[in-house]
Amino acid sequence: MTLLRIDATIQGPASASAALADLVLGEFRAGRPDEQVVTRHLGTDPLPADAWANAIHGSFTPEDQRTPAQAEALSLAAGLATELQEADAVVLAFPLYNFGVSQHVKAWFDLVLAGGPHGARLLEGKPVVLVTTRGGAYGEGTPREGWDHSTDFLRRILVDIWGADLTLIEREFTLVGVNPALDEFTEVAALMKKEAEEAASVAGRELATR
Repeated sequence: MTLLRIDATIQGPASASAALADLVLGEFRAGRPDEQVVTRHLGTDPLPADAWANAIHGSFTPEDQRTPAQAEALSLAAGLATELQEADAVVLAFPLYNFGVSQHVKAWFDLVLAGGPHGARLLEGKPVVLVTTRGGAYGEGTPREGWDHSTDFLRRILVDIWGADLTLIEREFTLVGVNPALDEFTEVAALMKKEAEEAASVAGRELATR
């Protein structure tokens, strides 16, 4: 079994999404210590910003007429799609940035879509754990209700297009303790953190039994 983990945080060791993904991986490795884990970090090793455009233009260009940049981009896109498709399970740690997915994540999705066969269900029936974190609160009744433009986008591609068996782990108010304006939410933020950590541990154990 091969498990693919992809991170996208720009927060380094302070990352809430990475901490939850670590819990998932810790439980998985405890149950299946000999399994292969492949990692990719889109935040610290971002994909080239122009790769998607070059891949798209290259796909409409005869192979013998492609520029080196187009050929390289098409190779990168195909490799990313293959990496995803060959994984038996996937853990994605994609935090909310500026009300949506980060540029790093969007570049990855665009390239995988460009590199795989058109309409391919790259994750058909495979377990995928999606960890997503948000600095504030975006739930029903909050001032920012409806401002999370990331989670539905991720679910649409992972499930509706690629066919993943998705487990979603969410944590909000990660900026409590960082932004003094949110100090009044300390108690609820601590509860959200605890619940997310418990969900991550359960998800990791369930992955190990697949």
